[in-house]
Amino acid sequence: MSNTAGNEAHGEIYDLVIRGKRVLTTAGIVPREVGVRNGVTIALEPLGNNLAGREVIELADDETLIPGLVDSHVHVNEPGRTDWEGFASATRAAAAGGVTTIIDMPLNSIPATVNVDALELKRSVARDQAFVDVGFWGGAIPGNTKDLRPLHDDGAFGFKCFLLHSGVDEFPPLDPDEMELDMRELTSYDALMLVHAEDSRTIDRAPTAQGDHYEKFLASRPRGAENLAVAEVIERARWTGARAHILHLSSSDALPMIASARRDGVKLTVETCPHYLTLMAEEIPNGATAYKCCPPIREASNREKLWQGLLDGTIDCIVSDHSPSTLDLKDLENGDFAVAWGGVSSLQLGLSLIWTEARHRGISLEKVVHWMSTAPAELVQLHRKGKLAPGYDADFAIFAADDAFIVDVKKLKHKNPITPYDGRALSGVVRRTFLRGHELDGITPTGNLLRRGEITVERPADA
Repeated sequence: MSNTAGNEAHGEIYDLVIRGKRVLTTAGIVPREVGVRNGVTIALEPLGNNLAGREVIELADDETLIPGLVDSHVHVNEPGRTDWEGFASATRAAAAGGVTTIIDMPLNSIPATVNVDALELKRSVARDQAFVDVGFWGGAIPGNTKDLRPLHDDGAFGFKCFLLHSGVDEFPPLDPDEMELDMRELTSYDALMLVHAEDSRTIDRAPTAQGDHYEKFLASRPRGAENLAVAEVIERARWTGARAHILHLSSSDALPMIASARRDGVKLTVETCPHYLTLMAEEIPNGATAYKCCPPIREASNREKLWQGLLDGTIDCIVSDHSPSTLDLKDLENGDFAVAWGGVSSLQLGLSLIWTEARHRGISLEKVVHWMSTAPAELVQLHRKGKLAPGYDADFAIFAADDAFIVDVKKLKHKNPITPYDGRALSGVVRRTFLRGHELDGITPTGNLLRRGEITVERPADA
C-alpha cells in the first residue's frame, strides 16, 4: 500500500519512506521505518516513529524489505553475442529477481574485456540500457599482463582467468605458471584474481561426453579436475600472496583443502551457485541439455556438503553464473551433452531458488541474504551495497517469503526462453525492486555503471 504523504511532525521529509514489521537490517529482521534521500538510506527508526516522506510505502504483513542482491557473476555477452543475452534483457531479469547490482564477466562478449579499449566499448553499449547497476570484471589471458594495470586503473573490479579452454577461442586459458605471473602482477595493486578452476589435463584424459546420457557428461568433467585446479590456485596464491577467488565451486571434495589454506592465511574466497545447491545429477533426464554447465551439477550427497560449506563459512557467497545462449546452441533437438553450450540461465530466479531450499533446511532468510547480497558486495568491495543500513545505497527488494509460484520460462525476462527450472515450484516472490530509492519498472533504464574504488558513478544520459 502506498500514499504520498506521511506524518510531518519530525519536520524532515524524505523522498521515500518504507514502513513494515519485517525489515532486514544488520540487527536482523525487525519492525522499522526506512527513510531515503537522494538515493541513500538516511534513517532507520523503530516502526511507529512516523517518518514523513513524499512517497510512503507500507509493507504488507507477509512482506520483508531486504537489501537488493549483488550478483558478481553474470555473463551479459554484449557486444558481439547479443543474441545470447544483452544488457537490457539481463538487467531487466536481474531487477525482476531482486538483484540491484551485477558484475559482468569479461568473456562471451566480442571483444573480450582484456584491455581498456574493450572495456570502454562495453561501457558505451551498456550505458543507456542498464536497469540495475553494472560493474565489470577484466580478463587475464596469455600475453595481456601489460593490460591488467590499465584495466584496474580504469575501474575493472578484478580479473578472471581459465585453467582450461573457456568455450570461446577469443578468451584462451592461462597455464598455472602464467596464472602465477599474473598473480604476482596483481599483488602490486592488491587486485583480485578470479579462477575457473578445472584442470585441463584431467579433462583431456576423461571419458567423452558424447550422447544424451547425463552420467557420461558428468564423467567427462570429474571432481578430480576441479580438485587439482583448486589445489593449484591455493599454492600459487600462497607463494605470491595474491588474493584469489574460486569461481562456481561444484566439487565438495575441495572444501577441506580450502578451509586448510585459509587457516594458513592464504587469501582465498569461494563462491557457489544456485544450480549446485538446488539440482542433483540423479534427477537430470537424458537429453536435458538445459542442465549442462561447467563444472557440472553433481550428486545429491555432494550438494548437501556444499550447503554445509556455506553454513561453516568455507564458501563465502552464492552467485548465479548466469551463462545463457541461444536455443540452437543448447542442441535441444538431439540433446547431445558434448555438443550443447554449457551454461545455466537463472539470474531472475536465484533468490527464490535458494530460499526454497534454505527454508527446508531451517536456514534463515538473513543467512540467504548475507550469502547473496552482503558477501558478494564485500568480495567486489562495493562499500555502499549489500546492506540495509544508513549510508548505503537505497537498493531494496520487497520479498514475500511465503508466497509461491511455478516457473514459466516464457515469462522470464532473459532473452532466450530456456532454463532447467521451467515448471519448478518455488517459494518466495519478489514483488517490487528499488534502485537508489526508485522503483524499477522495466521500462526506463536507470542503472549506473560502477567503477572499482569510486563512490561516484556514471549515470545514464537522461538520468
